Amino acid sequence: MSHILLFNKPYGVICQFSCDGMHPTLSDYIALPDFYPAGRLDTDSEGLLLLTDDGKLQNRITDPKHKLPKIYWVQVEGIPDESALFRLRYGVQLKDGMTLPADVRNMDEPEGLWRRNPPIRFRKSIPTSWLELSIREGKNRQVRRMTAAVGFPTLRLIRYRIGDWSLDGLPQGEQRIMTI
Repeated sequence: MSHILLFNKPYGVICQFSCDGMHPTLSDYIALPDFYPAGRLDTDSEGLLLLTDDGKLQNRITDPKHKLPKIYWVQVEGIPDESALFRLRYGVQLKDGMTLPADVRNMDEPEGLWRRNPPIRFRKSIPTSWLELSIREGKNRQVRRMTAAVGFPTLRLIRYRIGDWSLDGLPQGEQRIMTI
């Protein structure tokens, strides 16, 4: 029997159990032995991180050939126009190559969203907006680089869903374990 642990990772937490002396780690939140992250989430990103006690399941979740969709809620600086959304939908040229097309739409700020600590920077003269963006690959800091490449830098990045698993009903810093 395999288990998967859904964790709503707060901003500033690094996706490892060993201490780096600078940031909180997974061990500050998760006390279960023999669970390992199935993928990573940058220190300055928030949201869903999957951990499992099954190496085969861990590989299936992270292996690019399975291409599990990952859905992000992205707060960007400015209000993306159709041209920017078009570029995201058809792939963006980054320094390490062209991204696969993304599914993207404008959205309202997610309801019941927790406050980020520290808060994002606000500028009176520049509005912010939210996107829901889905990708099927995982280049380093990909979503941030994609939105910047189309002229709308990411201010806040929350991974909402990986495949069939989501943050629904999971408060920040909390975890839920499921049997697979």
